[in-house]
Parts: sequence; structure tokens; C-alpha cells
Amino acid sequence: MNDVPVYMIVNLAVTDASEYRKYEKGFFPILKRFGGKFLTFDDNPLALEGLAPRSGRMIIFSFPSEKAAKDWWADQEYQKLSEYRRAGTKMEFLTMVRGLPPRA
Repeated sequence: MNDVPVYMIVNLAVTDASEYRKYEKGFFPILKRFGGKFLTFDDNPLALEGLAPRSGRMIIFSFPSEKAAKDWWADQEYQKLSEYRRAGTKMEFLTMVRGLPPRA
């Protein structure tokens, strides 16, 4: 299953913009190093059914494989950087969604 892309879905509220900016500055180079792609974010997502996200920002990015995503998450440099995110946001969730396998 490592040959299918995975999508990361994040829901958070920025509580300290200066701390979060430190995270954002370092995030993209690390994401790129693991083959990740930033897809989009929305500070005002629209819930069409069910409960609305509890925090303001939804973020979606992807990796070419589950292994790449897990390697990114376990990376020491990323974990050190994520201390700024933890200090500057209230995280609701960071969820990995596996893409569909190729059709035969």
C-alpha cells in the first residue's frame, strides 16, 4: 500500500501568529524534502452537513506514499519545528487519508 498517495488533513486554530509564522517558514522546505505537496488551506471552511470544524483553519497537503508521510512525521527536524506549531495553535486533528490504489 506504500505506492498510493496519502493526504494529510489538518484542523487548527492559530492562537499566536508569531509562533505559527516560525513554523510556516520552516514547514515548506521539509515538506518538499519528503516529496510532499501543499494543496490548499481555508480559514473559513463551509460545513454542508454534520458538525462544523471546531477551529478556523483547514489545511490539506499530500505525500506520494504512506512511507514518505510517516518519515516526514518522524523526522527530527520536523518534530523540532512543530514545537512552534504546538506553541502557536490549538490543534484539533492531523489525519492521514490513504488514496485509492491503482485500478487493475
